[in-house]
Amino acid sequence: MTDKLNLTEDQWREKLTPEQYHVLREGGTERAFTGKYEKNKLTGMYHCAGCGTPLFASDTKYNSGSGWPSYTAPVAGEAVDEVRDVSHGMVRTEVRCAKCEGHLGHVFPDGPGPDGLRYCINSASLAFKPAE
Repeated sequence: MTDKLNLTEDQWREKLTPEQYHVLREGGTERAFTGKYEKNKLTGMYHCAGCGTPLFASDTKYNSGSGWPSYTAPVAGEAVDEVRDVSHGMVRTEVRCAKCEGHLGHVFPDGPGPDGLRYCINSASLAFKPAE
């Protein structure tokens, strides 16, 4: 993905809700078990709430018990970027939208899929579009 979406902080604040801004632009995290998509079981696609990029298909979503929506893989490898995160006294891998660089969550090596990954993603960073 080569076309980046570059908005000013004022433009992001206009476009996003305060919770979305906190998560996507400030790297925040919603509280466990509070996100609107944590229990969503509908078929469809999860897009970036910041720029609309398709990120995760519902058939990769599963209940990890973590309190956040979890996926085994992004819809395409170039949809997300992974960045080393050493904040909060931990070493983790942050997941960001490749187009707008919005913080989505983190990826962990304890998932059930073929690659053994668990993409633990904040609902506030997502917009769900049901299948037609």
